[in-house]
Amino acid sequence: MTSLRLDCVFYYVEDLDRAVHFYTAVLGLRLSSRDVVARFDVDGLLLELVPAGHPDLLSGRGNARLALAVEDIQTTAAELRSRGAAVSEVQHVSNGWLASLRDPDSNEIVLWQYA
Repeated sequence: MTSLRLDCVFYYVEDLDRAVHFYTAVLGLRLSSRDVVARFDVDGLLLELVPAGHPDLLSGRGNARLALAVEDIQTTAAELRSRGAAVSEVQHVSNGWLASLRDPDSNEIVLWQYA
């Protein structure tokens, strides 16, 4: 069997301009490149936003999530809320804290702070 390697993680989006604005202006990610898709380098992980060719691809009900590690989840959540993101309340779990938000296409993003 040939070896497998990670290429990218991607989310389908309805409006690429709107999605790029959210990921840059709200989340503060740096756009690496853009052609038919938008690409972000998130600590060495390639995140792509791909225009959906069909509305069924925009269900937002998938099990995948982009999890972003943060140093101070309360401060980060407050900062994102000030930029217009609807961030959930921070929840304490056995090994840390988490909060979630959704991009304009209902793709879930998780903020994570290790204990």
